[in-house]
Amino acid sequence: MNYSIKNIIKPISIIGLFSILSACGGGDYTYIGTPEPETPEPITPPFVVTPVPSFDGDGVLSANIRWTDYGVPHITADNLESMSYGVGYAFAKDNICMLADQILKYNSQRAKYYGPDIVPSSGDSAHLINDFGFLTLGIRAHAAQNIKSLSSNSQALLSGYAQGYNKYLADTGVANIDGSCANMPWVQPISDIDMLTYTLGIALLPGAANFLGPMFLAAPPGESFAPYPQSADVNHYKVNSTPVVTLPKKNPSDLGSNGWGLGKDKTENGKGMVLANPHFPHTGNLRFWQFHITIPEHLNVMGSSLTGMPGVVNIGFNENVAWTHTFSSAEHFVVYQLTLNPNDPAQMSQVIDGANRLITGKEIAIDVAVGPGQTIKLAKMTYSTHHGPMVVVPGNFAWGPGGSAFAIKDANLGNVDIIDHWLAMNLAGNIAEFKQAFVDYDGVIFNNTMSADSDGNVFYIDDSTVPNLSATAINEMTTNPLLVGAKQAAGFTVLPGFLSAFDFDRAVPYENAPQYSGTDSVQNSNDSYWLTNINAPITGISPLYGAVDNQQSLRSRLAQKLLVDSAGSDGLFNPAEVEQALLSNRSYLAENILTDLLSICQAQGSTVVSLETQDVDISDGCAALALWDGTFNSNSSAAHLFREFAFLFDKKPQWQQSFSKDNVLTTPSGLMNNATTLEQFAQAQLNVESAGLALDATLGSVQFVERSLADGSASGIKIPWAGSHNIEGGFNVFDTRTGNDGSLLPRHVYPAQNSDSILSAEGGGYHINYGSSWMTVVNFTDDGPVARGLLSYSQSHEYGSDHSIDQTLLYSQQPQLRPLRFTQADIEANKVFEMTISSAPE
Repeated sequence: MNYSIKNIIKPISIIGLFSILSACGGGDYTYIGTPEPETPEPITPPFVVTPVPSFDGDGVLSANIRWTDYGVPHITADNLESMSYGVGYAFAKDNICMLADQILKYNSQRAKYYGPDIVPSSGDSAHLINDFGFLTLGIRAHAAQNIKSLSSNSQALLSGYAQGYNKYLADTGVANIDGSCANMPWVQPISDIDMLTYTLGIALLPGAANFLGPMFLAAPPGESFAPYPQSADVNHYKVNSTPVVTLPKKNPSDLGSNGWGLGKDKTENGKGMVLANPHFPHTGNLRFWQFHITIPEHLNVMGSSLTGMPGVVNIGFNENVAWTHTFSSAEHFVVYQLTLNPNDPAQMSQVIDGANRLITGKEIAIDVAVGPGQTIKLAKMTYSTHHGPMVVVPGNFAWGPGGSAFAIKDANLGNVDIIDHWLAMNLAGNIAEFKQAFVDYDGVIFNNTMSADSDGNVFYIDDSTVPNLSATAINEMTTNPLLVGAKQAAGFTVLPGFLSAFDFDRAVPYENAPQYSGTDSVQNSNDSYWLTNINAPITGISPLYGAVDNQQSLRSRLAQKLLVDSAGSDGLFNPAEVEQALLSNRSYLAENILTDLLSICQAQGSTVVSLETQDVDISDGCAALALWDGTFNSNSSAAHLFREFAFLFDKKPQWQQSFSKDNVLTTPSGLMNNATTLEQFAQAQLNVESAGLALDATLGSVQFVERSLADGSASGIKIPWAGSHNIEGGFNVFDTRTGNDGSLLPRHVYPAQNSDSILSAEGGGYHINYGSSWMTVVNFTDDGPVARGLLSYSQSHEYGSDHSIDQTLLYSQQPQLRPLRFTQADIEANKVFEMTISSAPE
């Protein structure tokens, strides 16, 4: 059955609850006014026993920073505020432009400096949508209102980080920083409130942040969504706002990762081991950055964090515990279809449980650049409900028709647990303490977590922030055909808003989140929690966490295969075997169908394959494919030809054996010998030839990294790159992304030659700017943790700096990790530079 979202939900008929509504008095509604408060109520933080000093006692911050090879800073301080001070300074040294750009973004100030449109005078309203959107969500107001209610630890980390960033800016001068933002007027000192605003904004990435366009379009019937000059003095200014807003996706950036936790039953030395392999953008606001933090007798953690994480490590290890994350398949928001009050001609009220609740409107305003050095105030109305901000998507979510409207409720909005949660993980001394971090906090926002400790215990949990729906809501969303169809059409959950039974007031608690503990293994490659441990499937969890009994991705199937066949003959892993599994650049699709494909094309010989546009002799392509070793290493011939076939196969799979949940790791499988398979291979050959590439070219000659100069133009230096892609079922995957990377920092991209794949004729192949980023293998030994890792795009965003490309070149020479300097002896032996920074007046 095919569904469309428009008019799919009939709130009074879908659940057969006429009697409940009738008992509420039919059309006689009592008004329950719910105007939006000017400021949110302060949050009372949980009582926390602080195991580490928070603030510097004398108010003077001091941190020692030692940089080792590849530009890794090791920060030592006596308290969290001073430690974060050092982290903020060292991060700004490498990536100040990125964080400055993000502060601008989440503070609703892009239009102030860049004007209303991302393409000037186009009417796309991209900057207006950003600024009005985050103002509608109220993250800056929430940060300002609640920062003093945070734990002392969070306050200290936010304050110290901002001061460290500011010290670097003051010491260096805005004219002397990274050229991509040098002398920009928006590069300014920041505050702890700026940092909290940024943190609250990042939490919304898999939810409300993708609905800024629909919020921008939300207006009652007969009213315009368009902004207008707030002052009568500038009424002559005409706002050209014609944005194209489409249905948002749950994970528009297709973020992914691999993660393993290996326990004593799976390792040679009987201790824990962790593989971390996040697949994130190599440009933009989701870059990782490596660092090491120490507060003697309290904290000793090494790892990597996303841009602007204030002081603590996102993915890393300490003396006793290591952990990693993958992007969860869970949903973190619900879109509600509201039942409008039929007695309200303005359509500014909804019905919940038979009573009326107001839809509130509020004027908000931003500064907008309209000429060199000239800004004006533009205002617009924003609308909110009991559930959250109103949203409109043309053709899908309308306000008024059929007596309904739509609003979004995000479980991560106002989530202030984020910093405390990761700090608790950083401080954990064993798996039991690590688990307690998830009991005490709910700040992992959109991640699965895999971990192992030095005793060989493993732990998995998807404690990402998920709406805690009632049993009634879960039953209806999984059994009612209209609700099931709405989710299939939208890609996310849409529920009726006319009953409070469908609402939620908190996230799913720890005890109800999918989790596994043991001494064998845990893994995730972005399918759901279900097969975290293949021998102990997890079931009985809220459907918002993802599917069970479903076909697994090719990457997930390869991950499970690697866990079996990449260990030694004893079936146990050592660190070298885990690293080899990560960097082997295998392809599940090739291992499954390459033999079949070669047989089919060889049988075809030189007999042409007829496509709509031309006839194709595939014999040359078949001969080239016969040279391929089945991997995606730099010296692999014709790997790109198979990739082009894989892109076409993915759109119309020709599996010989269909999926069976009884054989979930081995089905679907096999390749059908039919005309479609031949046509897909013929088109793949044409794609390669039309890009001007040899059919038997090595992957390293057609897949490359090329950095942008400070002005965003291509550097012209193409670095050969090994690695596979999701499309062919790789594990160590990379990709080309040409869309918005979340920032406005200039960069170049090469457009794909057609919609079949990511191959670019203009670029001469695959321009890699996404994929494996912070890759690590942590192995616990009798002498403590021993780790190897690599940040594939290197530490610094600044083109030409000492550490903007050094790790990139290391990987290009041969996919490999490098030693991570964790012990004091190793740090001193590899120290390149050292300094102590202080906030004391000079």
